Amino acid sequence: MNDCIFCKIIAGEIPSKKLYEDELCLAFYDIQPLAPQHFLVIPKEHLTGANKIDANNAAVVGHIFAVIAKLTAQLNFSDGYRVVTNCGEDAGQTVKHLHFHVLGGKQLGSFN
Repeated sequence: MNDCIFCKIIAGEIPSKKLYEDELCLAFYDIQPLAPQHFLVIPKEHLTGANKIDANNAAVVGHIFAVIAKLTAQLNFSDGYRVVTNCGEDAGQTVKHLHFHVLGGKQLGSFN
C-alpha cells in the first residue's frame, strides 16, 4: 500500500525504533507510549484489520503472539501485559494495517 505508514516503516522509508524483525512481522516501539513498555507488532503482509484475518493468513497472527510472548519475556514483563488491536474507525483504528499494541511495565487498569 503506497499510503500506509506501517508499510512504509516495513520498507524502511520511515524510521522506527525496531525491537524485532523476521520474515513475517516487525515489532517497534510506539512513538507515543501509554505505558513504560509500549510497542507494536505488525504483519509484513498488508491486512487492513482483524476483520481480514482468515484461514489463509491466520498463522501469521499465531506467529505474532509467539513473538509477543518472546519479547515480553526478554523485556522482563511477561507476568503482566495487555495486547490491544482496534478494528475499524468505530473502535479507534487510525492506521488501516493490522497491528497489535503491547503495553506493560506497570499496573494496568481494568475495563469495568
